[in-house]
Amino acid sequence: MPQPERRYVITFGCPDRTGIVAGISSFLAEHGGWIVEAAYHTDPATNWFFTRQEVRADSLPFGVDELRERFGRVARDLGAHTNWRVTDTGERRRVVLLVSKEGHCLYDLLGRVASRELDVDVSAVIGNHTDLAGITRAHGIPFHHVPFPVNDPEGRQAAWAQLRQLVDVHQPHAVVLARFMQILPTELCAAWTGRTLNIHHSFLPSFIGARPYHQAHGRGVKLVGATCHYVTAELDQGPIVEQDVIRVDHTDSIPDMVRKGRDIEKVVLARGLRWHLEDRVLVHGNQTVIF
Repeated sequence: MPQPERRYVITFGCPDRTGIVAGISSFLAEHGGWIVEAAYHTDPATNWFFTRQEVRADSLPFGVDELRERFGRVARDLGAHTNWRVTDTGERRRVVLLVSKEGHCLYDLLGRVASRELDVDVSAVIGNHTDLAGITRAHGIPFHHVPFPVNDPEGRQAAWAQLRQLVDVHQPHAVVLARFMQILPTELCAAWTGRTLNIHHSFLPSFIGARPYHQAHGRGVKLVGATCHYVTAELDQGPIVEQDVIRVDHTDSIPDMVRKGRDIEKVVLARGLRWHLEDRVLVHGNQTVIF
């Protein structure tokens, strides 16, 4: 399979004003930068400007580290002191998956990785149960079991510490809660901010928390859905990356709704993870811009 062309991806956000696009494009043109993809958006409600640029790596006379250093000066001059990033598509993306007992999201992601549809390295799968150890190891991926004892605060604290150590050793670009069914403590939300993705089996902000299909069935909804969002300390309130729905009706039982919802969950999580790894998601407050 031919290797994709190596590119540098610049993502950027700052207060909107005239001259931003000119400043970025002039900087790149000055150094021979060949822009192969560019997207822009201005939010009139917040007067905030967003852009994502892809530049051919071989068109620049320096590497990604020097590009970061040089572009950092441009970003600061344009008013983006922290809201900018430069990444290299030549760097393999690493992902750690957190799971529990339900395997549909894990099966889907492993299948996409195996077929190279999702070209990433799954560094490890960590589960609080062992139900998904076999399928994980069948794909040649390490599986770690970290049990979370019930009614044992000290034991749970130790479990979180162990899980954090297992994740951090890989320095992943994304930590994916693939139906992990545990609420991350505040300190982990802070440590992994901006790179922890959760799939919630509901169309947020409706039916937050546990058993959303049961909640939806009780309300007689006609659509059920799924939401991929970044994890924050506030349960199921993080910036939304992707959502989708499927129609249901009065003949659908709760198991029917769960079955249909699982199909949506898999697709929504895969889309959200791909966009995150491709640096297509720009977060501003609790909102997202997807390029």
